[in-house]
Amino acid sequence: MSDNGNVNETENSLDKKTLTPEQRRLLLATPAGWLACGFGSGLAPFAQGTAGSLAAIVPWLLLRTLPLQLYVFAVVVAFVAGVWACGIAGRMLGVDDHRSIVWDEFVGMWIALIPTVMPVFWASWSSVVIGFLLFRLFDVWKPWPIRLLDQRLKGGVGVMMDDVVAGVFAAIVLAFLLRF
Repeated sequence: MSDNGNVNETENSLDKKTLTPEQRRLLLATPAGWLACGFGSGLAPFAQGTAGSLAAIVPWLLLRTLPLQLYVFAVVVAFVAGVWACGIAGRMLGVDDHRSIVWDEFVGMWIALIPTVMPVFWASWSSVVIGFLLFRLFDVWKPWPIRLLDQRLKGGVGVMMDDVVAGVFAAIVLAFLLRF
């Protein structure tokens, strides 16, 4: 570990797939790391993005009870907090968008599920499942401009932005499906 408490590249698992015990400790020792790893959901042994997306449904159960304007405000606050937390966590790990950093999945899922909280749409639990599947599709597939954002933006903004756009794409498709 370097003098400033960050894990440097030689100590980092360069493949973005695994965490050393020291990296786990660093993530869980700070509020930024705890938030960035989705309250621990990003520490799943595999499919961390899927685990984070599923874990995002738990706080969504509370968020969905808010009026739409407050829901959107909460998502914006979560985005800003995510830029901060994911930026710090990425520096701690020495990798901007490590697989264990899943707060972006939380925010992306909440955006994808916006149609389920809009009164103009009839939504059920199947809508939540479809929203989850659509978000994971766009997050993994990364069609334009998602892939471009993922490649060009760095730091906390880069971690968050591709999932925001994936969430927007998923929300548009979900709204279309709920409408017809």
